[in-house]
Amino acid sequence: MIPRRLTTILLGPVAGVALVLATAAPAAAVTIEQKLSVMSSWSQPNSPSYNAWNGARLNQGAWTEYAFDWSTDFCSSSPDQPLGFDFRLPCWRHDFGYRNYKSVGAFPANKPRIDDSFYFDLKAKCATYSFWVRGSCYSLAWSYYQAVRAFGSAMVTKTDLDRAAQLKAEGLKAQAKASRPG
Repeated sequence: MIPRRLTTILLGPVAGVALVLATAAPAAAVTIEQKLSVMSSWSQPNSPSYNAWNGARLNQGAWTEYAFDWSTDFCSSSPDQPLGFDFRLPCWRHDFGYRNYKSVGAFPANKPRIDDSFYFDLKAKCATYSFWVRGSCYSLAWSYYQAVRAFGSAMVTKTDLDRAAQLKAEGLKAQAKASRPG
């Protein structure tokens, strides 16, 4: 009798938990409207939108139910860090917008805003660099923006890179001259 009673005592709670799990209602799935709303809030050309996207990027697990595509190839066939300017995060947010809007069939209507947000992000990144080299960064940002608007990916030319390199060299020379005493 003791073994049967022990089995009943041990299995009773397990069976109860299994019954509760089997009859619990599944979590509500994210609707396409909810997904589009979040994607829209994360693809605006402003700092709060960028900050919200970046916070989610750093905590992707909290967004698994949305099934977002967080993959990136950064700046595609263009340098991710041209002349030392780090464009990786602007390119990542741009990839996020393209990939996720394409996956829900809403890309063409949203492409202009995603591209404008990319340009906003690039300019914000350029603003973090020294005044002396910022012009060359802005020149590259414009080239990257024009490439995505025209081709859908950042494909800058050697001429674009050379022009920005020349601007950067001139800026560094002017900085050195300005910092010399007397």
